[in-house]
Amino acid sequence: MIITLWLENLGLGQYGPAFEANAIDVEMLPKLTAEDLKEIGVAALAHRKKILEAAAILAGASDVENECFDAHRSARDPPRALARPRAAERRQLTVIFIDLVGSTGLATQLDPEEMSRLLRQFQNAVAGDVVRFNGYIAKLMGDGVLAYFGWPQAHEDEAERAVRAGLSVIETVKALTTPDGRPLSVRIGIATGLVVVGDLTGNGPLQESEVVGETPNLAARLQALAEPGTVLISELTYRLIGRLFEVKRIRPQKLHGFNTPTISYQVLGEGRVESRFDALHAGGTAPLVGRDLDVALLLDRWELARSGEGQVVELFGEAGIGKSRILQELRERLKEEPITISVDLTRRKGSWPFWRRCLPSPVTRNRRSRLLRLCCRFPPVTATPTLI
Repeated sequence: MIITLWLENLGLGQYGPAFEANAIDVEMLPKLTAEDLKEIGVAALAHRKKILEAAAILAGASDVENECFDAHRSARDPPRALARPRAAERRQLTVIFIDLVGSTGLATQLDPEEMSRLLRQFQNAVAGDVVRFNGYIAKLMGDGVLAYFGWPQAHEDEAERAVRAGLSVIETVKALTTPDGRPLSVRIGIATGLVVVGDLTGNGPLQESEVVGETPNLAARLQALAEPGTVLISELTYRLIGRLFEVKRIRPQKLHGFNTPTISYQVLGEGRVESRFDALHAGGTAPLVGRDLDVALLLDRWELARSGEGQVVELFGEAGIGKSRILQELRERLKEEPITISVDLTRRKGSWPFWRRCLPSPVTRNRRSRLLRLCCRFPPVTATPTLI
């Protein structure tokens, strides 16, 4: 059950029977190689890499198997290391603390071996969800897990990833039970702020990356304040997620080690806004600067579409460069037109609220591009919507 659940959290549950048939448990995971996975039937290269990377993170290791072997390297040689920061650096980090509720009581009621198996189940389940959202498992502390979002690899939406991971962990842990059938639960605290991260402390297998700053302490205090089965987030985390999630403001609390009462928010679930851009810019947007040519090109394509020549425009750019902002500007420029324009700005699989109503099927896009299709509903004289 431990390995099966771990694989399911990675989206690779089909390999569960093969792992169990070969008696692969959590202790064996860090010792697996690409050849071992091939031998038990994991044929897809991407699946092998995903399992090896998740196993390395679960073990608290920084070295992940690179499966691109050359003619001079055998599959049994030591794994290559992925580049990661070694020197301490200043970063904005989102820290998540996850604590198993009632673990002290369980330890007094269960046999040590039963408690050990239960904690492994818990750790595997939590690690699987954190890794799925590209978090970094910093420390496994028995009944607690500490994870970072934003180091060693950074994304533009770390706060959102941490919250989604927290909500997923709550649902995953609900499915776990004690030997007598009682469900488990967790309490979770998430905080975002500037830290210094990367200093290595300890030696050998005990070596870990230290984080210095008030953010980890705040996340730990919020975790202690949270009710079982809930996620509490800091004020900065709340500002970063915008209206992507429904939240409830908690009365300011005086937390140990903090001089002033701390504002926090309880995450209730997914938000109801249709556009990610609108959700993250609820307070309005700054004037668009330096994009006149881009907007002019879109307006030109719009004029061609309105004249009867259908158009499709694809915007390319790295994350955060302003693709959504350009589309928002286009919508503003055309608001006086006698049409209704809806632009889908979501990019995650499974979150297509606009396309589900307007188009027969979702449009597939890669991470670095955005395909612009405007669904235009003209006045009643025109019965059929026009797509550009």
